[in-house]
Amino acid sequence: MYTATLIAKPGTLDPALLDALRNAWGGGDLVWLSPDEAAEFEMSVLPDTAASSWTTLQDQGVDLVIQPRSSRRKKVLLADMDSTMIQQECIDELAEVAGVGTQVKEITARAMNGELDFEGALIERVSLLKDLPASVVNEVLAQRITLMPGGPALLATMKANGAYTALVSGGFTAFTQAVAAALGFDENRANTLIEERGVLVGDITRPILGRDAKVQALDEITAKHGYHAADVLAVGDGANDLGMLQRAGSGVALHAKPSVQAQAKIRVNHGDLTALLYLQGYSKADFVTPEVPPLV
Repeated sequence: MYTATLIAKPGTLDPALLDALRNAWGGGDLVWLSPDEAAEFEMSVLPDTAASSWTTLQDQGVDLVIQPRSSRRKKVLLADMDSTMIQQECIDELAEVAGVGTQVKEITARAMNGELDFEGALIERVSLLKDLPASVVNEVLAQRITLMPGGPALLATMKANGAYTALVSGGFTAFTQAVAAALGFDENRANTLIEERGVLVGDITRPILGRDAKVQALDEITAKHGYHAADVLAVGDGANDLGMLQRAGSGVALHAKPSVQAQAKIRVNHGDLTALLYLQGYSKADFVTPEVPPLV
């Protein structure tokens, strides 16, 4: 059995559209997970028109995900941070303060789309932060970093249902520690900016946490807790996330770069992070919505 899940911005999912698609595919009863926002139905076979229907629905502001009915609810959440759990790229925000924002943003965009080697691009960008006061990190956290909509509910709901959660970023521990603490992640992994006497030296510790390290994190976490890759829901947006997205049982490209969308199992372009709950069969009534403390 398969489940087709359709998600749109709140108040924009047309019931008539869903009925037409369900009837065309011979689907079962329509189940609303959130009125006019998310719904699902079961099918016995995978429809031949799934790919073309996905494209058509994208033009109408609707995300379509078809997946096996069994084992949709995952036991591990493995999440990227920049442009995934937060709305910004931390290194770009640091670069703005350092006066090299335009240069760094261009490199970031190309690296996240897979046009540049991730590690080389990261080293180059970090070098441009040399002599920046380390105290700027807290300023950026307080003034420039905002959580991605739906993130608190995603974490709290999955944790309330027994999931283990890890924030795994190619960014910096100075940011992941704050974001992980605010959202309630069980652990976080990232690169460490090197500082001396309160000033960034323009380098990071080795080895660099990149694409392979995210896959390694998935393998280590599942082995430690007695799970399998099939038990993992991974989410990210950049080329360095592709390894973990492809290895996880459910790999979600969230508002991702074109090269990432082309290779990801699941794509979410219109919903926010609560889409990851709907994909697992949670209804809005199941959501846990916690109070989130400031990042600093």
